[in-house]
Amino acid sequence: MKINGGVRFCESGIKSSIRAMHLQSSILQITTENVNGFDKVGFQRREPVVSSFTEYLGVHGLSTTIDDQPGRIISTGNPLDITIANKGYFQIATPEGVVLTRDGRFKVDKDGNLLTIEDNPVLSDSGVPIQLSVVPRSSEDVVVNTRGKVSVFNPETRQLEDCGIIGVVDSNGMAVLEPDVKQGFCDFSNVSLQNEFLQVKPVVRNFEANRQIFIMQSNNLQSVISKLGSVS
Repeated sequence: MKINGGVRFCESGIKSSIRAMHLQSSILQITTENVNGFDKVGFQRREPVVSSFTEYLGVHGLSTTIDDQPGRIISTGNPLDITIANKGYFQIATPEGVVLTRDGRFKVDKDGNLLTIEDNPVLSDSGVPIQLSVVPRSSEDVVVNTRGKVSVFNPETRQLEDCGIIGVVDSNGMAVLEPDVKQGFCDFSNVSLQNEFLQVKPVVRNFEANRQIFIMQSNNLQSVISKLGSVS
């Protein structure tokens, strides 16, 4: 017994060119978002992933992954600016649920709650909001060690009081055992403008090549239609 099989795909070249230009435009949009996020705190670049048979699937064969490498760590001098030197994320409680972020620009409200700049509570390693036992007179009274343990200076006892450990997890929600938390620093994006510009060049060339093919096919089609009209 002999079994034959196969797949045949046939369509106009104009459709293929349009699909390819749409795909390259989407990749360019991802690169543009990376460039725009260069100076954003906690921003992580997106990497376009082109799957198999994208020439048939078009933009539906395009997906993205997140580059979770640490970004540029810059000193700010603000004790409430916290960053993670290793891979990992802070856990933030929002109205939509728990959100992971590398933006560690925190503040303390009048009740001693540790909040983000958007007023969302920062969660501890046990999943509860962190609240300082004493409202600090200044941000210098707050101390955070490399494990993420938060302490506050009590002027009455003249001692540091432990208030909890900032929860640091990976992208799967598992606890990071050695986060290497740094106080007084911000984690800017992990985007390299040089690499982004280098990677965008072949995308632009592919787009231009498909655009030229589209123009040639369109002109040929118009020529055929014109000749058919003159014959009739």
